[in-house]
Amino acid sequence: MILTVTLNTALDVTYTVADLVPHGHHRVSEVLERPGGKGVNVARVLAALGHPTVVTGFAGGRTGTVVRELLAPLGPHDALIPVAGETRRTVTVVERSTGRVTRLDEPGPEVGPDEWAALLRTYDALLGEATAVALCGSLPPGIHVGAYAELVRRARAAGTPVLLDTGGEPLRRGMAARPDLAKPNADELARLTGSREPLRAARDARRRGARSVVASLGADGLIAATEAGTWRAAPPSAVRGNATGAGDSAVAGLLSGLAEGLSWPDRLARAVALSAATVLAPAAGEFDADAYAELLPRVTVEPLAPEL
Repeated sequence: MILTVTLNTALDVTYTVADLVPHGHHRVSEVLERPGGKGVNVARVLAALGHPTVVTGFAGGRTGTVVRELLAPLGPHDALIPVAGETRRTVTVVERSTGRVTRLDEPGPEVGPDEWAALLRTYDALLGEATAVALCGSLPPGIHVGAYAELVRRARAAGTPVLLDTGGEPLRRGMAARPDLAKPNADELARLTGSREPLRAARDARRRGARSVVASLGADGLIAATEAGTWRAAPPSAVRGNATGAGDSAVAGLLSGLAEGLSWPDRLARAVALSAATVLAPAAGEFDADAYAELLPRVTVEPLAPEL
């Protein structure tokens, strides 16, 4: 079983319009509602790949009820912790003419000390059954900035491989707790290390504590600095669509590859193919299965020179 932790779950609402014009009136041609938050998206992709998956985190209010109802038929097991506050919504507006995406994220509910303690009890119990754990996304109000560092340390004490996918100060503190894998995007990596050169930044990030660092480079794929070597993985060509959730699908590819004992190049190829196939899907947490099968053998994974 793979465990994903989403401390700031969401109801993802996606609107499709012809063009988004500031201050204008828009007719929405399509509305999609999906259970969301980064770890929930990861879990949905893992379940679609056939991996038993458990989701924990927080869910509250009417929106939280909708998230749980929508999650139930999708495969992941629900171990979300009830909270008094209202689960947030995210609104994504996709322009059909250009493929451009505009996103609005609510902050999430205030989480109290008793609710955090309940999450820790559930997390510790699930760690004993998990082959790997992913800690994903932003922190809701009320959760201390070192929360992910605490969860990383608990996973390490349980002997469970742990992946960290967040940004800002939670990423910096989480890295110091020595996760097995950190998966920032290029901007998060630059803010962490001060370098805009992805390879240098990934290697610098490893020195801050993570055993391996895989950085998302958007349409250019991934770069990985690991104990086993350093690689750049890229799709055969750029794809156009809604990139929301593409990084979460990359995390699912990395975790499923770990669970299956794949080599690093094969894990990276899967992550890139899933990420690109997600851009072609209508909403985060989903991927175009036919596109994934077509893209996977065409992803290029090139080793990079070792650090001197």
